[in-house]
Amino acid sequence: MAGDGISDESGRARLPARGRSWEELRAALEELRAGDVDWRSGRAAVYVFHAGEDVLRVAREAYALYQSENALGPAAFPSLRRMEQEVIEMGLGLLHAPEGAAGDITSGGTESIFLAVKACREQAAARGAAVAGAEIVVPRSAHPAFDKAASVLGLRVVRVPVAPDLRADVEAMAAAISERTLMLVGSAPCFPYGVVDPIGELSELALERGLWLHVDACVGGYFAPFARMNGVPVPPFDFELPGVASISADLHKYGYAAKGASTLFHRTEQQRAHQVFHFEDWPAGSMTTPTAAGTRPGGAVAAAWAVMNYLGVEGYREKAARVIRAREAIEAGLADLGFRVHGRPLLGLLAYGDGPADAFAVWSRLHRRGWFTGLVTEPRGIHLMLSPVHESVVDRYLADLREAVAEVQRGEGPTAETRARYA
Repeated sequence: MAGDGISDESGRARLPARGRSWEELRAALEELRAGDVDWRSGRAAVYVFHAGEDVLRVAREAYALYQSENALGPAAFPSLRRMEQEVIEMGLGLLHAPEGAAGDITSGGTESIFLAVKACREQAAARGAAVAGAEIVVPRSAHPAFDKAASVLGLRVVRVPVAPDLRADVEAMAAAISERTLMLVGSAPCFPYGVVDPIGELSELALERGLWLHVDACVGGYFAPFARMNGVPVPPFDFELPGVASISADLHKYGYAAKGASTLFHRTEQQRAHQVFHFEDWPAGSMTTPTAAGTRPGGAVAAAWAVMNYLGVEGYREKAARVIRAREAIEAGLADLGFRVHGRPLLGLLAYGDGPADAFAVWSRLHRRGWFTGLVTEPRGIHLMLSPVHESVVDRYLADLREAVAEVQRGEGPTAETRARYA
């Protein structure tokens, strides 16, 4: 068994007295993962973005080549500095960034959002604003990372109900602005429903009120540009809108890079400067870091660079097309079964409910059949975050969904209340 010989009498794991062979450890790792969701076969529609075994190989081998290198030391590893700069430049190009825009690779969307909020707060403080307890106005659908950032930075998040179409209600957000407001937030798309907030209207509001507008494109930043190239009517959401100050976009989502890798982009280098940490008062000399982390895994940078260059525009457009086809096929099947899709998703996320059986009850039956997906509560629904691999399993998913609905209608299967949980 995987744990043999590494636990004491209390069941607590302990360091083995002697090392074990890699063959034995590999077998133990395979055994440990036996109960994990089978995401390679398309059974997971959350947490993993599977673009194919070839993309996985590129990311894995690039990561391994740089697994010991540390992006904290660009002087020691100029290769990492060059790769990060090229990744940032490619992202800025996709997002219509103006001359002088800047950015950094971070560990994930939460860190990107945290750093955007930090930079906004520090810029306001530098201008003389009282920032303790200052506010961020967000739609109800915005990611909890904003609340996490606010809790660390001494700020307050004001969550505003969304409009009937589940997008940000710009008038309601305008009404929620006070003299304490520093930042507005819109999502492209939001996680719960996959809808793109009216970023154009939020841009106008931000300019009118002199506020920082952050666009959370953690999900859509490396998807929406290619969907637009393919003809999907994604409205403007990035730096082509003059009121957008910063954008977060995750490389390890629809960029298909290895975890953890995200990007944070700023309209100007002067704005980005408020993100950077600098310290000198200790014996080892000055320390300057652009992100929350000190040590930064070189493998994540190398994998992102390699995957972006491997796929190119053509590859990303092909992946985006597959995801859109999968979503549209699922939506058609849901309509046939009598379910309603919440809002009007344009990219790879959707939530559905209001159908022939309670969504949470249906979800529990699907989960027993090996489908690992999410839930939303307002309104109740099943949440899917699709990858290219899902195009090949649409028919299987819809068949299982049909059986799950019938099971609920007959009163068969689990009866315990299912709770929505993101993590």
